[in-house]
Amino acid sequence: MNLFIDNKSGAPIYDQIYTQIKNQILSGELCPDEALPSIRGLARDLRISVITTKRAYDELEREGFLYTIPGKGSFVAARNTELIREENLKQIEEHIAEIARLAAACGLSRAEVVEMFGLIWEEGAV
Repeated sequence: MNLFIDNKSGAPIYDQIYTQIKNQILSGELCPDEALPSIRGLARDLRISVITTKRAYDELEREGFLYTIPGKGSFVAARNTELIREENLKQIEEHIAEIARLAAACGLSRAEVVEMFGLIWEEGAV
């Protein structure tokens, strides 16, 4: 599992960890029942506070992405495919909203944005 902490980012460190692990689970890079690094080990590797790492793991567990076995560690939870689909739809909606904001700032019409998407889709970028 590779994580990158950007100290120049405005996002809190725990949120960066949470987001990266969640994205790796959703993309299938991390498989169900795969063990994650220990909270202390990850904190040591990233040179951050154990509290920060624990907060990210706790949030992932609260949302059902991880489960913890006392004395054994934290593991990737098996995900319901419908929940994964809903999570992906939520991310798509957020990206579309950002595209709409950028398009409006550039003066692009809806038709132009749809045309751009169609070209990208046809090029096999998806």
